[in-house]
Amino acid sequence: MAHKFEIYKDKAGEFRVRFKYNSEVMFSTEGYSSKASAQNAIDSIKKNGPGAPVEDNTTSQA
Repeated sequence: MAHKFEIYKDKAGEFRVRFKYNSEVMFSTEGYSSKASAQNAIDSIKKNGPGAPVEDNTTSQA
């Protein structure tokens, strides 16, 4: 599979989620105190992500 979510523990012992595509990390989350919270983050991204709008916060200066 070219893409996947990974739950892992960081150096501080918190659970984090990263999304990988072709072995490249596309994004990672904040740290969570429980593995269940990390799984909830994945579920939320899967549920809410496809319909999320894109907000362009870049500014062009003349």
